[in-house]
Amino acid sequence: MDTKGKMSGTITKQWFLYEEKELFSEKKQKKLLIGIPNELDKGESRVCLTPESVQILVSMGHEVWLQRKAGENAHYTDCEYAEAGAVIVETLPEVYRADMVIKATSVTVADTAYMHEQQVVLSPLKLGDLRKDAITEMMQKKITAIGFDILKDADGYFPVVRIMSELAGNSAIMIASEYLNNSRGGKGVLLGGVSGITPTEIVILGAGTLGEFAARTALGLGATVKVFDHSVARLRHLNEVLGQRVYTSVFHKPIVDRALASADVLIGALRCFDNASNIIVTEEQVRLMKRGAVIVDMSIDHGGCIETSGPTTHEKPVYTYEGVIHYCVPNVLSRVARTASIAYSNVFLPLFQRIAAQGGIYKAIRYDMGMREGVYLYNGILTKQVIGDKFGLLSRNIDLLIASL
Repeated sequence: MDTKGKMSGTITKQWFLYEEKELFSEKKQKKLLIGIPNELDKGESRVCLTPESVQILVSMGHEVWLQRKAGENAHYTDCEYAEAGAVIVETLPEVYRADMVIKATSVTVADTAYMHEQQVVLSPLKLGDLRKDAITEMMQKKITAIGFDILKDADGYFPVVRIMSELAGNSAIMIASEYLNNSRGGKGVLLGGVSGITPTEIVILGAGTLGEFAARTALGLGATVKVFDHSVARLRHLNEVLGQRVYTSVFHKPIVDRALASADVLIGALRCFDNASNIIVTEEQVRLMKRGAVIVDMSIDHGGCIETSGPTTHEKPVYTYEGVIHYCVPNVLSRVARTASIAYSNVFLPLFQRIAAQGGIYKAIRYDMGMREGVYLYNGILTKQVIGDKFGLLSRNIDLLIASL
């Protein structure tokens, strides 16, 4: 065969391979229908997708249904969403007709009333907020429920927890600064350091991402920082990433007592998913603190790590115990709802793109180990033993469950 014939044969073969590849890609891609409800919890101001992310999803052929005013508290208008291609619906029953629903608060019994058979629901998984009635109702409706805060990325990190912890760490110091002011009943102390004046002392419980960013912000303001953690490795890593040495220690009671006695601010930055007791600072130790000192317990979502902590609200965010101001708002990042919504969207946009590329949520769960980590109900079957133990329900291992299908 001459050169022309060889070239022609090559082109023909490549063309068929190209067509086969295109057909495979089209078959693999899955169109998503995503619903975003207006949260029933009036203290929640975040929305999981911004108009910019909605526009990208719609341009890829997906549909997004947004309940009217769902983005209002984050200062995103219905008009912005409509211009981005979202379908604006009026009521919760309408938005819950979507195949997938993503919400910024934990699933409640009220939410389950709107769910339909074999729906997919993405929300944060907070054991303290879960109710047995909600779990059993979802089980009956064969819901696949995913706790997006326990999803893992390709590197094994929890992307939602990480970005929210960064925001929470920065916010914790800003909140502490606010409540040290006279106008908020504090000592009248400027958080940070000023020439000729002893710098503010801040104690941080936990050397994870939240503790790291709280320390960064506090150091940037000139405060003295002391960080405690169970793990020496985490404390060592903290000094490395901060680029400077800060006072660090494991939890030895005499050392913690001395630190609390001189502290102006105590930040709780420990997170415990399995709802085990996470109390580090006791009521007796809180009494050691100065009058007018401030406690910001950022782990209150998971029960808190300070014995005198109890959940508060954005309307009444603080209370005083033994002269120490306590700030313990669970959904604290609703204070910065727009920033938090953008952070959420930066995680969820690529998440939905990945789900679509893998052929839908069930294929993504089957082949994506990080996605599988977040599943606590699979077609109505409970897959997290910690939830089963809490409510006395039977759970199954999701790896074995998927392998048997």
